[in-house]
Amino acid sequence: MNKEEIKKLLPHREPMLLIEEVEINEQGEAVAKYTVKGDEFFLQGHFPGNPIVPGVIQCEMIAQTAVALIPDVHDCLPMYTGLNNVKFKNPLLPGDTAVMTVSLTGRRGIFCFAKGKLEANGKLCTSAEFSFAIVPKKS
Repeated sequence: MNKEEIKKLLPHREPMLLIEEVEINEQGEAVAKYTVKGDEFFLQGHFPGNPIVPGVIQCEMIAQTAVALIPDVHDCLPMYTGLNNVKFKNPLLPGDTAVMTVSLTGRRGIFCFAKGKLEANGKLCTSAEFSFAIVPKKS
């Protein structure tokens, strides 16, 4: 999926749309990419002279990737409900291309459970288990 196709699934828009492309691999995982340009709002002040993508933004990138795995997400809001076992191993820096790989581990009604990782330059940056709800939009 390209960015315009992603916008049909995700309600996020710039500057909070944090995936540029996504596809489903042979293992049924969603794999998305985002290249850090260096002028993003979240790099301003984090940290002056040494910009590093904040961990919470990396978690958001992973979560946005998961939505590609949910067929009934249209006209709904995907909302984080939990974040567990988060680990930060290496920094994500301007110029890096983040590659997020996510798989669903379960689903109960509107609640989805997943695990994912974010890698750059062949190194693990972030890994997490998380949950989210697919909430119908209010008219």
